[in-house]
Amino acid sequence: MKKVLIITYYWPPAGGAGVQRWLKFVKYLRDFGWEPIIYTALNPEMPVIDESLTQDIPKDIEVLKQPIWEPYAIYKKFTGKKPSEKINASFLNEGKKQGITQKISVWLRGNFFIPDARRFWIKPSIKVLSAYIQKHSINYIVSSGPPHSMHLIALGLKKKFPKIKWLADFRDPWTNIDFYEKLMLSPMANAKHHRLELLILKHANIVLSIGNDMSNEFKTILKTKENISADDKFKVITNGFDESDYSDKLVQKDFDFSITHIGTLVKDRNPNELWKVLSQLVSENENFKQHLKIKLIGKVDVFVLEQLNKFGLTPYLQKIDYIPHNQVAEEQKKSKVLLLLVNRTKNAKGILTGKFFEYMASGTPILTIGPTNGDLAEIINKTQCGIISNFDDLESLKKNVLHLFLNENNFNRRSSISEFSRKNLTKQLADVLNKM
Repeated sequence: MKKVLIITYYWPPAGGAGVQRWLKFVKYLRDFGWEPIIYTALNPEMPVIDESLTQDIPKDIEVLKQPIWEPYAIYKKFTGKKPSEKINASFLNEGKKQGITQKISVWLRGNFFIPDARRFWIKPSIKVLSAYIQKHSINYIVSSGPPHSMHLIALGLKKKFPKIKWLADFRDPWTNIDFYEKLMLSPMANAKHHRLELLILKHANIVLSIGNDMSNEFKTILKTKENISADDKFKVITNGFDESDYSDKLVQKDFDFSITHIGTLVKDRNPNELWKVLSQLVSENENFKQHLKIKLIGKVDVFVLEQLNKFGLTPYLQKIDYIPHNQVAEEQKKSKVLLLLVNRTKNAKGILTGKFFEYMASGTPILTIGPTNGDLAEIINKTQCGIISNFDDLESLKKNVLHLFLNENNFNRRSSISEFSRKNLTKQLADVLNKM
């Protein structure tokens, strides 16, 4: 088998969305002639731990783990957090509102820890992996970001070994990510982020993205700043679902009309328009009022809970903490509706989360709020796995919620989703690696 070294910060027992993509690729790569070797952190900062994900790691796979120093101990002390407290991603705030110490920390993070808090792992990793590459004759490497420090490790290796083939995979954008503008960057820091991003796009043999919109953005950056047209290097492989996670076992549906969101619900994803619509329907429709249940499974920002209370929806709320990934499918199947929310940001058209494909695999109809002309809408319309309403289109959203309420047992779905199975997507990845 051809060997490929995969540089990823997120690896089991870490839980959450950042782990899924490359864990599932690795699970099936051997089926297509590739032997994956994982390079990851020995002591990473993990917002959540999910031991169930270790079941997907192939037997006897080589996992190289190296210690990493991150400034989180200093951050926790500065902000008054306990050493054992987890650091949430994406500016999630589960407690009191952001104070001055948090704002200073964000400013420091954006301007001094470029591209991210894992920057101190770059040089030691290049040293360790250079020796490994020479000893084991590695010809192919993959970097998975964010954190984008993983790409800079790969860039350093590419400079030392110019003949090595490098695939840079972007699960999220870099300078166009939804929280980029919240980093309070100085002009110098902003310029550095853009310069580093451009280096990755220029030197990687393949730039892989999860959607067409993001891939086109990267093409434009390279064309505009370097006058390089290199369409062949930009590839798209979406996220997907693992068929082995979804058995044919029948699950008893919730008695109530449960609208369920699974995953982290940050302030920027708060669906005020939905809370307004649900509040209206509760006051107008007694039957709806008697059966509504809002299930939020995972970490929820305090701002979201405040908005639910503002619209009088707290009595209908069921909040459940993070559940292991091997239990997620059952919760998806139990629900009457699965709620998918797109951040209202400038990159909204390109947001295509892994959660969407797992929702799709469950067979439960998906209620989506987001751009009706983006990558997500295109797949929803193609597969008929749900209904999407644009931001602020309350009339459409209300109509869609009522349609799902009145037709919960007669929602028409197509079964043409096999192209998004993790095994089929891994075949696409193997094809890209073979051509590279």
